[in-house]
Amino acid sequence: MKITIIIPCFNESKYIEQVISEVNLQEINDKQIIVVDDGSTDGTVDKLKKLKEDGKVNNLVFHENNKGKGAAIRSAIKHVEGDIIIIQDADLEYSPTDYSVLLKPILDGRADVVYGSRFQGGTHRVLFYWHSVGNKFLTTLSNMLTNLNLTDMENCYKVFKSNIIQNIKLNENRFGFEPEITAKISKIKNIRIYEVGVKYYGRNYEEGKKITWKDGISAIRCILKYSIFD
Repeated sequence: MKITIIIPCFNESKYIEQVISEVNLQEINDKQIIVVDDGSTDGTVDKLKKLKEDGKVNNLVFHENNKGKGAAIRSAIKHVEGDIIIIQDADLEYSPTDYSVLLKPILDGRADVVYGSRFQGGTHRVLFYWHSVGNKFLTTLSNMLTNLNLTDMENCYKVFKSNIIQNIKLNENRFGFEPEITAKISKIKNIRIYEVGVKYYGRNYEEGKKITWKDGISAIRCILKYSIFD
């Protein structure tokens, strides 16, 4: 099976080369790496162009202005060639060394979608208590309305059979992608969703973390909108 790795990227000049290097080190024989630069202004674009020239990236997509993670994923899906899609953030909070764990339920024929979880035993950096409370609240609210029993709905590692996500109309531009896709896949009849523990090397805001309390409020809106009204 061909694996497509989608990497939304915004102002990650400090990390992008290492992330791409780690992705390429993984033992995937047939892979496609798509990077969507979402309006970076910090030198990321020049580094991505060099990575493409060196054959370390297969497809580059550029947004003139910053639109958000969801918009970047929508742009990337148009170029997908693989049978399975992995969403990989362009920072170093999540490690590509977890790909084998994330892919196994699908490759074994047991799953259609796999979620990573920071709360299932993987190594994680100790950071913000209230962020973890917020994450658990959002996951609980989402679970109540989708009737899933996820432990980490907001986890950025999500893996899909390509035909699943390609047949879903996505609307959210920013981090609302996470609750939107969760609500929409929960409505697919007989879909098989698995969750596996992953490592998490979180960043603080000085190191470039971008999500804020406003995204938490937006996530509540998305959970209600796509679980109940959509």
